[in-house]
Parts: sequence; structure tokens; C-alpha cells
Amino acid sequence: MSTLYYVHDPMCSWCWAFRPVWQEVKNRLPANIEVIYLLGGLAPDTQTPMTPAMQQEIRSHWKAIQKQVPDTMFNFEFWQQNSPRRSTYPACRAVIAAKNQNTSIEDAIIHAIQTAYYLHAKNPSDDEVLIGCAESLGLDIPRFKDDLHASSTREQLFHEIKLAQSMQIFSFPSLVLKTNDNIYPIRIDYLNADKILTQLKG
Repeated sequence: MSTLYYVHDPMCSWCWAFRPVWQEVKNRLPANIEVIYLLGGLAPDTQTPMTPAMQQEIRSHWKAIQKQVPDTMFNFEFWQQNSPRRSTYPACRAVIAAKNQNTSIEDAIIHAIQTAYYLHAKNPSDDEVLIGCAESLGLDIPRFKDDLHASSTREQLFHEIKLAQSMQIFSFPSLVLKTNDNIYPIRIDYLNADKILTQLKG
């Protein structure tokens, strides 16, 4: 078996743009390749609101993504309806908290967070938004709340971040194939799953 690491962050806009192609890649993977998600941790915890300059920068990223990956949808009302913070670790911990209850729900909680953020203009830096995502998936909410802030959850996040960094991954999304203890970076293509699958089968 080989392992394909998908390194991501639930609040990474390029990961959102990559989602349709990534789903196709997963559906068409050779049987001997196992997928493991790794949380890269884009931005640490903070209660400080983004500066206007940073908000403008991220809005510009969204617009650039829509030009490069035209079918990607963003709800720009997010910037008027929220006091955004540059803080993605809470959303990362929410993924771990959800997996604690059901490992098969990993992709579903990521998608719920992305949908809340990019389509419904909700702020996944806030606990109540993450709890709402968990509720939508029928998770045990008291347990989810406890796990969201548990020291073991924080430790798991830091473990995944360090593992990604040990493979020289510092941007998201990233794909890395591990075969016989050898590591091969896989070039991301946001529009064509075939170009990714060719690298994996080569």
C-alpha cells in the first residue's frame, strides 16, 4: 500500500476551490493507495479582528480564485456580516473533534465548515458556527464541545502540523505520495483530475 497525504485547512480558500477535483481524484484512485488527511493549520488562535488591509487581501484572493477556477462560489457578504479574525485553528480542531466520534465523518465536517463559511457567510473562527456544523451532522454536541477545547485535540492538531512540515509542506492544499518510505510531492491541478492521477499511477 502507498499513502496519499492530503494536507489542508478547512478555512483555506484554495482547498475549497480544489474540492471538486479532489473528490474526483479520490473516487478514481488506484486500490493500492490509501488517503490520509492532514490538518496544516493555516492561522493560529487569535481574538484580534483582521485589519482592513488583510480583509481586502483575502477578498482579492477569492476573486483571483474565481478567475482561475471559475465554478468556485464565494459569498462576499461574509465581509459585511462578520468581524473576521485570522484564526483557522478552531476549525481544524472541529475536524478532530468530529473524527473522535466517527472517523468516516471527516470529509463531511470539512464540507460543512466550508459551506458555512464560503456559501452562508458564517465565521468558522467562532465556536457557535462550528457547533452548528456538528449539529447538522447529528453529532453528540456536549462531547463535541468538550473535544473542541480538549488538550488532546490541541496536541493532535500540532502533531499533524509537524508531520506536514516534516514533509516540507507549508502551503495548502498539498498532496504527497509516500511509497516504501519515499516521499513524492504531487502537483496540484485545480481543473483536471487526470493530471493528478497520472502522477499517482506513474
